[in-house]
Amino acid sequence: MFSLENIVDLPLIWYGLIATAIFLYVLLDGFDLGVGILFPFAPTDQCRDRMINSIAPFWDGNETWLVLGGGGLFAAFPLAYAILMPALYIPITLMLLGLIFRGVAFEFRFKATGKSRRIWDYSFHFGSLAATFMQGMILGAFVTGFKVQGRGFAGTAFDWLNAYSVTIGIALVFGYALLGATWLIMKTDNDTQAWARKCASYVLGYVGLGLAVVSISMPMMNSDIRALWFDTPNVFMLLPIPVASLILFIMIWRDLHNGHEYRPFLMSLGVFFTGYLGLGISLWPWLVPFAFTFRQTAAAPPSQSLLLVGTIVMLPVVLTYVGYCYYIFRGKASHESAY
Repeated sequence: MFSLENIVDLPLIWYGLIATAIFLYVLLDGFDLGVGILFPFAPTDQCRDRMINSIAPFWDGNETWLVLGGGGLFAAFPLAYAILMPALYIPITLMLLGLIFRGVAFEFRFKATGKSRRIWDYSFHFGSLAATFMQGMILGAFVTGFKVQGRGFAGTAFDWLNAYSVTIGIALVFGYALLGATWLIMKTDNDTQAWARKCASYVLGYVGLGLAVVSISMPMMNSDIRALWFDTPNVFMLLPIPVASLILFIMIWRDLHNGHEYRPFLMSLGVFFTGYLGLGISLWPWLVPFAFTFRQTAAAPPSQSLLLVGTIVMLPVVLTYVGYCYYIFRGKASHESAY
């Protein structure tokens, strides 16, 4: 009898799908959250109009990947979901509230006038800031690991709150601000673009500092990660990742001061890719660091097979829609509302 689990490695495929969905969410929702972080600092209301028009066609669709990542974790790795959710209830809830708050502010701002519009401007900013900071806190808690006893979370409700997770939260705020600023360089012109270049130049150094802190602290906190990155011959095999990241930072700095419009954003995506790749290598094959691997938390093969069939059908549809949306709304954004 034909069975999908007999011909493919289902846990590995789902592990890759969820990792890819999270990465796409970070990249795509990262730039529009970054625009929200920078929003109240724009020099004029016309600049803010351009900023919000630049992300209007994309911002809600970008959050599709968060749904795929969370839903895929629940369905394909139920044990991991059962451990991670109790450990991260509070930051996940605060993140979702931030996303909801910014979504409401986004819609209401288009109809608001006068002082009320300024209120929604700040609402959009603080919703974006809260969502981003909580995502960084979640990442910091994930990297440091969880207290597990048997097959359940054995820690407290605030184990996620520590100096390391706060540091990662701040670093991610600057990272998303870089994505937002380089996005605006690509999608706007004149005063808005000039201001975005200054913002990108300012936050670039903080992004580099944050990435360095993460890269140095992880091997210091875990001996296995330290051995993975610094033992021979691994150190020579993995050296291209930090070297590539350094080259990308240099290219972004040069492009910001040489008038390039598209390359700073693409290079910023590359910085996030190298950071995500390094993080994935460090945490392989853990899905609940450092207690359970993705294979140990996988659902029954028939369940993963059924889910994979649906994903194979729907994922190309979603990718086609997203790609078409970005193609249709290419070019520069204006200050005139077309939402």
